[in-house]
Amino acid sequence: MDTLTHDGLQFEVVDGGPTDGDVVVLLHGYPQDASAWNGVAPQLHGAGLRTLALQQRGYSTDSRPGPVSDYRIDKLVGDVLALLDAAGVDRAHVVGHDWGGAVAWALAASHPERVASLIVLSTPHPTALRRALLRGDQARRSWYVLAYQLPWLPEQLMARFVRRGGLVRTGLPADHARAYAEKLGQSRHMRGAIHWYRAALRPSGGLLARGAGDGEVSVPTTYVWGSRDPFLGRDAAGGSGEHVTGDCRFVEVQTGHWLPERKPELVAEEILRRAVGE
Repeated sequence: MDTLTHDGLQFEVVDGGPTDGDVVVLLHGYPQDASAWNGVAPQLHGAGLRTLALQQRGYSTDSRPGPVSDYRIDKLVGDVLALLDAAGVDRAHVVGHDWGGAVAWALAASHPERVASLIVLSTPHPTALRRALLRGDQARRSWYVLAYQLPWLPEQLMARFVRRGGLVRTGLPADHARAYAEKLGQSRHMRGAIHWYRAALRPSGGLLARGAGDGEVSVPTTYVWGSRDPFLGRDAAGGSGEHVTGDCRFVEVQTGHWLPERKPELVAEEILRRAVGE
């Protein structure tokens, strides 16, 4: 499948690997796109797995709704459920990085029957993250979440930032930085991605609001965190396992935030460990 039609929107989907293989859903974060998984997916295909990399809500021309309320957690989880339904998949291994990781946590908590295993990169469990915001240096690391609540200015500044190669200074490889700039280098294209942050703090359905994604995760879970991540610190990362009742594996890597792009071999290895037992 190349596209998904859902909720009045049309999403791009990168569908690869053997069509009869077990399915791995790949959810990118901000300000990435589905190409974040280009180094990971071929390794999964070689092991007989099919991958569905969703271009998430707000990141494609035909899937950029205007209202902030359209980026609530139930909408984002609903997009993944619609993807599984459209592909005829009852259960999938779900992998998410950054905001994609937040969606993956929420999906596994609310619909464990659809998740064979959960692999989250960088992003802590939402309850652990909220707790960490009240102590240590996580609030300092997350200052930009408040700045993104301003109208129109954040998309103007971030579009210019990615257009001028600013993501390279955060540790992202230059080829990926150029690819993401092509998608989000204009403020009108950046707006949907920024809306994730605006919706995150809304009291009803926000990804960071109390009660959102709070459920314990019962499915087999692997959480991979880069100890040099400038955005997500140890307090939040270390507390995530407290919210997993199923088998839980925590992997600490001596690297930064951009795990799919910087460590594709390691990411693929951890996915395969869950998906095929390697």
